[in-house]
Amino acid sequence: MIARTVRRTGRTARTVRTGGLVAVAAAAALSVAAVSAHAATSTGGAHHAAVSAVAAKKSAPERTQKLPDGSTAEIYRLGVQSYRAEIVNRGSVLATLDTNGQDAGLDANDMFIVLTLDGEVHAWMGGGHQGPGTFKVAGGWTVKVTKFGELRYRAQIIGHDGVAATIETKDRHDVGLDANGVYIVLSNGGVLSAHE
Repeated sequence: MIARTVRRTGRTARTVRTGGLVAVAAAAALSVAAVSAHAATSTGGAHHAAVSAVAAKKSAPERTQKLPDGSTAEIYRLGVQSYRAEIVNRGSVLATLDTNGQDAGLDANDMFIVLTLDGEVHAWMGGGHQGPGTFKVAGGWTVKVTKFGELRYRAQIIGHDGVAATIETKDRHDVGLDANGVYIVLSNGGVLSAHE
């Protein structure tokens, strides 16, 4: 009886030690695997960042255009009727306009910019009217500007046949419009400017 118990105890002890060694070996293997996976991910991430940085350097604008204040618009084609204009001065991007199914506009400290759906940039200085109000602007248009919330303005562009278009500032962003060759910007502060 005692011998059996000893054997069982001895066997149990060996089993526990073997089980312990197996558990330690498994934990070590998992640790090595985790460190290797982390190293691979880190290296992959660094490689991915390096590749992205190289790709970003290689992606050049479709064209550039000097703006009235001396800055430059770098125009990128993103897709069909989808363009981005980055306003750059001394190597720094000051603002970005994106056409997302419609023209885009910006009031950049009294320099007004419209980026059209076909990627054209039109920019001019001054000529702003502070809304709300009704204003006669370039091209014979009448524009009625109304306020409907904090940093929320609406402009109705009115022609001979009534309201031809309506633009609204949204998400606190300025908006712009090409109204048959007359470029109109409405800022989120209610400033309206138009230029032919």
